[in-house]
Amino acid sequence: MRILVTGAGGFIGSHLTERLVQEGYDVRAFIRYNSQGRWGWLEGSPYKDQIEVYMGDIRDLDSVRDAVKGIDIIFHLAALIGIPYSYKSPLAYIRTNIEGTYNVLEAALNEGCSRVIHTSTSEVYGTAQYVPIDEKHPLHAQSPYAATKIAADQLALSYYRSFDLPVVVARPFNTYGPRQSARAIIPTVITQVLSGLHEIKLGNLSPTRDFNYVQDTVSGFLALAFTEHVEGEVINIGSGVEISIGNLVQLISKITGIEIRIKREEQRVRPHKSEVERLLCDNSKIKKLTGWETEYSLETGLKETIDWIKNNLHKYKPETYNL
Repeated sequence: MRILVTGAGGFIGSHLTERLVQEGYDVRAFIRYNSQGRWGWLEGSPYKDQIEVYMGDIRDLDSVRDAVKGIDIIFHLAALIGIPYSYKSPLAYIRTNIEGTYNVLEAALNEGCSRVIHTSTSEVYGTAQYVPIDEKHPLHAQSPYAATKIAADQLALSYYRSFDLPVVVARPFNTYGPRQSARAIIPTVITQVLSGLHEIKLGNLSPTRDFNYVQDTVSGFLALAFTEHVEGEVINIGSGVEISIGNLVQLISKITGIEIRIKREEQRVRPHKSEVERLLCDNSKIKKLTGWETEYSLETGLKETIDWIKNNLHKYKPETYNL
């Protein structure tokens, strides 16, 4: 079985690619073309020699069609994901997240792929109207990023309904772990703390999130790829536990043994109507359909993440706000 992972050089994509190799699959990694020929997080992977790398651009239908040739299953993770940058350049998100998804779906349909796992996000729900959030929760875009992901999700589902393309929409909540960009809250806090800053800069501390360790998210993706009769479904992947950003900071302080003082920085605060105040996953559907369960508690996952960042702190810029 031949598998293509788009966005394979990124945070979740690199972990997923390595897990697939570990389990014996023939993996092709779609990496965004760059003049240095860099493979993102796969550059230093111990499985580098076992991965077929395809350099292209998800916005280019020709390169996507070429990458999909001979592929059985596609994990589509390639996307622009930074919410603050989506305020700066909504069009870039339209071209990457919507048009890029179209390219994958069209290529998969023409090639006769047996399954496409399309990656969504919990941001499509907006602030919870009820909790826990199940897959029937209304969609409410509070950022241009969320709007493009809703559009991409619906496009993927339309290909299932219109052309019988076997699509599954995987909707992970807030994934964290080694290799995550400092655009996300957990590495933002950890990198500032470990770099010796006496006062860390953050935005709003009151929103709650459902954090899921990256290896659990990857296990969820695999479960959705290899479980029968889930085509055409939207399926959440999350821990079912919520924590506020403020309490998350205190937990990181406890684990590191470092006292944390917080300074509110206005550029890190989302526009008022754009802030997603609460996210809590109802994961009963994925459990029922696939038997998937989380293996990592938040504290265990944070310890793993802190240890990794300690050894890779030089790859971050803790004093810089990452859009």
